[in-house]
Amino acid sequence: MKPNARPEDQPVMDTPTGGYRPAEYGRVSVLVGEGGGAYPHGNSLLVRGSSASLVVDPSLSLLGAAPPADAVLVSHAHEDHIAGLGGYEVPVHIHEGDLDALRSREALLAQFGLPSDEADALGGQMWEAFQVRERPDARGFGDGTVFDLGDRTVTVVHLPGHTAGHSGFLIEPDGFLFVADIDLTSFGPYYGDVGSNLVDFEASMRRCREIDARWYGTSHQKGVIEGAAEFRRRLDAFAGVVEKRDAALLTFLREPRTVDEIVEHRLVYRPHVEGPQVRPVERRTAVQHLDRLMSGGQVAEAEEGRFRAT
Repeated sequence: MKPNARPEDQPVMDTPTGGYRPAEYGRVSVLVGEGGGAYPHGNSLLVRGSSASLVVDPSLSLLGAAPPADAVLVSHAHEDHIAGLGGYEVPVHIHEGDLDALRSREALLAQFGLPSDEADALGGQMWEAFQVRERPDARGFGDGTVFDLGDRTVTVVHLPGHTAGHSGFLIEPDGFLFVADIDLTSFGPYYGDVGSNLVDFEASMRRCREIDARWYGTSHQKGVIEGAAEFRRRLDAFAGVVEKRDAALLTFLREPRTVDEIVEHRLVYRPHVEGPQVRPVERRTAVQHLDRLMSGGQVAEAEEGRFRAT
């Protein structure tokens, strides 16, 4: 269950079979998952160099159809990005910030911040529907780490905020930047996990904006965007969702409100959406926006535990 997926994107799943549609961008193959990579599927990459090859973010679509590779890179430890790892007995690499979550079931579930019974239920779904397994052999990388494939390099671009270790990958000389879950969807940025951070997410979007590439690949429905100008236009619209949440909160705080009231009012999910993740995500999101607006002087604590727009 992906926290930022729409409810219609969260079906009750049987164990899936593999299947993807390859799309070529230089020597980078985007393995487009079912529904254009819509959750619970995703878009994976296969990068072929003269001396080695690697797969990025093996999704559900690779189950039973995993292309051979010498290594696997994972952008971050969410279930839809690691579902296909079971098909690989090769070195697996992830940013140090998400390393524990890939190595340990307990750490993977802890990042969602759910009560223990709901975390157990989520864990059961991940293990059964997504076939997620612990990878205690996973290795950590840092920002700027370079994977040399011979005539190609893959450079880690740390883009935290979605998770602490969330990373993109710049593939050269093809000029392909994979931005993972900076996915440009209308839902907007998701920063509702325990290790998420709104300030970091905004900095990561600014960093993406400064990187000139020929192609920009996303994990989900938006697929691959060609050209820096078009990518930046879409990135600005995506980032604008954060400003809309700020504006919605300021409107709601014309009268003094508690955090619980903000959670029930909702900044992230539509009112009809229910699920164990909704209130924890809304609370973590609300607190981050409150902190921003208070530090900027736009919101003040009118009385203990109650906040109002200034």
